[in-house]
Amino acid sequence: MKVYEITIKPSTGFGTPLKGDTIFGHFCWQIAYDSKLASMPFDELISNYQRKPFAVFSSMYPKFMDKDENRYFYAFRTPNLPMDELLNLLDDGKERIEQRKDNKAKKWMLMKEGQMFSSFKGMQFMNGKELLCLANKDLSNEMKKQMRTAVSKDFAATFSQYHNKTNRLTNKTGGEGFDPFAVEQSVFYPETELALFVGIEEDMIDIEQVKKGLEQIGLTGFGKDASTGLGRFELGEDSEADIFGMGIASPNACYTLSPCVPEKDTFDAMFFNPFTRFGRHGDVLAKSANPFKNPVIMADEGAIFKPKNIDVFDKPYIGTALSNISKAEPRAVMQGYSLYIPVRVEV
Repeated sequence: MKVYEITIKPSTGFGTPLKGDTIFGHFCWQIAYDSKLASMPFDELISNYQRKPFAVFSSMYPKFMDKDENRYFYAFRTPNLPMDELLNLLDDGKERIEQRKDNKAKKWMLMKEGQMFSSFKGMQFMNGKELLCLANKDLSNEMKKQMRTAVSKDFAATFSQYHNKTNRLTNKTGGEGFDPFAVEQSVFYPETELALFVGIEEDMIDIEQVKKGLEQIGLTGFGKDASTGLGRFELGEDSEADIFGMGIASPNACYTLSPCVPEKDTFDAMFFNPFTRFGRHGDVLAKSANPFKNPVIMADEGAIFKPKNIDVFDKPYIGTALSNISKAEPRAVMQGYSLYIPVRVEV
């Protein structure tokens, strides 16, 4: 499997988090309608997915150019590890507590292009406001002025967008399923770039086909409220990515880049933030009698898995494919795989 990095340039806000398993689902719909986006029939791709995934998508991560060093840096999720493993905590009890509080909100881990991983204690962690300031230090004075007056000082402004449903019999909202409701949106600041990593089996699909599918998703919209203009993006440059080169030569753990479902009896220790994916079908199945998929408990991105056997590091992804998740479409599958960066931890 080869891994590529594709730059994503948001054009609008997003109503759905840009997570790898959701991106995979959108991409599958593109192949279902356009057979030219893969080198073999879609049914064959899906039937082989359990033993040989044709594509594994990461979640999307902020990517910025450091003009001082003339190289990019990435903001990955802070690993789900005990804080002692991430920081050199102070010995004094009171100062130690304050240090933990200060770092609790630092959900981003900075990694520069070409930087070799040594240990998490050598990485730089920051909160959304710090990341926003760092990413936009080279903006024009006019743009900085707009940022100072913005509602959100986080990297991505998140707010609730309220919608109304109107009862056409009474021309009113409220009651009987016509109550106003809110949908969360995330809006990135102008000129933001995101990095998407994708692993592909080139005898099943190539990078040009992946890019074409993503372009079509960017034109029609990703996730919730795409019909009202959300979820639009454009593609930037792409290149082959050495995610193993970001890690360490003698790893003992995997740092995941998307939500996943780890294989049974494969790992000695697992550190992750669990969340339940209440999946829903897209496209025509969204209007079916049962548009919802079975709930799946996943390990969110930024998880750390310590394998029992070093053979795990022979391929660039871990996890499993998920099937039997839908009553409306028995053939439906879900990406439980994740690309990873090989790391070393002491816990």
